[in-house]
Amino acid sequence: MKILITGASGFIGSFIVEEALRRGYETWAAVRKSSSKAFLQDERIHFIELDFSSETQMTEQLTGLQFDYIVHAAGVTKCLDPQDFYRINTQGTQHLVHVLKALQMRVERFVYISSLSIMGAIREEQPYEEIRESDTPQPNTAYGRSKLETEKWLDTVEGLPYVILRPTGVYGPRERDYFMMAKSIKAHTDFAVGFKQQDITFVYVTDVVQAVFLACEKGVTGRRYFLSDGEVYQSSTFSNLIRKELGNPWWIRITAPLWVLRIVTFCGEYIGKMTGKVTALNNDKYNIMRQRNWRCDIEPARRELGYEPQVKLEEGVKRSIAWYKRENWL
Repeated sequence: MKILITGASGFIGSFIVEEALRRGYETWAAVRKSSSKAFLQDERIHFIELDFSSETQMTEQLTGLQFDYIVHAAGVTKCLDPQDFYRINTQGTQHLVHVLKALQMRVERFVYISSLSIMGAIREEQPYEEIRESDTPQPNTAYGRSKLETEKWLDTVEGLPYVILRPTGVYGPRERDYFMMAKSIKAHTDFAVGFKQQDITFVYVTDVVQAVFLACEKGVTGRRYFLSDGEVYQSSTFSNLIRKELGNPWWIRITAPLWVLRIVTFCGEYIGKMTGKVTALNNDKYNIMRQRNWRCDIEPARRELGYEPQVKLEEGVKRSIAWYKRENWL
């Protein structure tokens, strides 16, 4: 079996590469010229540089190749210009699929990594209910809108055996956004916002990888599957587990009203545009953090794919913090 993984140098992509190699697939990793290969050191990996902004270039790069599976994990989660989400996440996917069609490449499965963020803030009345596939998406971030636009476009493509995965918050070794919380707690500060109950869900990176290969083998064309570890947590749970793995350092736990977060992210967005540097404290982050309900229904993934989460949050945090320490990130 021959597999192409886009976004292979990224957090999730690098783990997909490792699992493909473990399964004995001929593994092709699509990267940019500027991509770090720090987590792609296995000599069995075949590298290919793909320019998602140019169908002409991509045609040249893919001509003569054939893949059984394509896992499209490339994309951006933070941008200075909101239009870049559409340009990279949506148009980049369109260009890739156009080239596959033009080259008449017959893949057995095209797995697209989307996100729970496409749903936005729905079912926000307590008691919170699980977000389901039948719910109407109402994305409240530029990132979520770009992912939803991509999903809708894939529905219009004839003859493409695509499957969509919608993971909730993905964490684990090599991840950098949740890692910022660990750094903050090590520095004795834990910061949360909003006083209304927030139900949060997580999924450990290797469980996302599990779902990717199940989707390759068993996924039904056109289906969307939410992914989580099957549990629901409160906003303080993650912080408490991180603190425990860091040896319970003293800390100040600050819970601020949402308007404070609005000021912080507004300033962060402005500073980012002034300096030209992408920051995690932006308008999308505000909408993500104010959302109260992140429950999602993973029963279709269990029933149709045979997906069964293996790593709950306590074990996942233990593994993640151990890796951050071992790699001198903490």
